[in-house]
Amino acid sequence: QEQLVESGGGLVQAGDSLRLSCAASGRTFSSLPMGWFRQAPGKEREFVAAITWSGGSTFYTDSVKGRFTISRDNAKNAVYLQMDSLKPEDTAVYYCAADPEGDYYRPGHWAYWGQGTQVTVSS
Repeated sequence: QEQLVESGGGLVQAGDSLRLSCAASGRTFSSLPMGWFRQAPGKEREFVAAITWSGGSTFYTDSVKGRFTISRDNAKNAVYLQMDSLKPEDTAVYYCAADPEGDYYRPGHWAYWGQGTQVTVSS
């Protein structure tokens, strides 16, 4: 059974850094694009970042460009999100996703999801 498991969330102060990890199992995800979404309380799930299967191309929502970096290690079947210069508005549950059909920006286009990890940034 395919499974994505996120880790690395926590409570930090504004300006701090966190590195989220997503471990994939049950199949080889190395040939698939992978991404990160987030959902704040009372808001819809939104796209954060995505990476092609080779890692050759990356995509970010405007609000995280220059602060977040997505990467992957296909040998470990894992994807990462390095988050620097965190802001209180980055507070959300962060979800790992895999295997999109169509554009990367819509949650409904992704086939596999993790359970999420909470990131809280205090001011």
